[in-house]
Amino acid sequence: MDKENSYQPSAWLPELLPFTLYNGDWEQYLEALYECFKKDFIRSKPIFNGIKLALKKHPLSKNKEATFWHIISEGKIENERTPCMRRCERIKWPKPVIENSQELFIKVWQEPKNGEDRIHLWFESEAYLVVLAKRKDYILLWTAYVVEQKHQREKLNKRWINYKDH
Repeated sequence: MDKENSYQPSAWLPELLPFTLYNGDWEQYLEALYECFKKDFIRSKPIFNGIKLALKKHPLSKNKEATFWHIISEGKIENERTPCMRRCERIKWPKPVIENSQELFIKVWQEPKNGEDRIHLWFESEAYLVVLAKRKDYILLWTAYVVEQKHQREKLNKRWINYKDH
């Protein structure tokens, strides 16, 4: 068994949803990912710190919300993002991380970016980050991803310490 498939996350996190379960059928996998996303963020309405969570719906692509694509893909240019299997297989993680954000093991801080306040939920032991964007009456689920590089993880920890100490 390879390292990725033997990985055991924290007990309350859902199991990974690997591409290998879909026999190389990307469209079938994509629909399974979207079903998980709809269950967690469209059919149910999660709350963060008493404020309702919303999604960035536009631009829709293949009838799927922009937030969905942001959670399963990577890249700096929006219309050129490519699927990331590590993001995809963790499609069930953002909601429980948000719901458990009061726990001490999740580092939470807010900082400005592009003229808005972004809330970071850094689950350091899993090297997993959920980013929310604060709006007037709601909070947007912005993105979520595995932080693979050690220097990026260290940078996140410094940002959290900086926020906490000020």
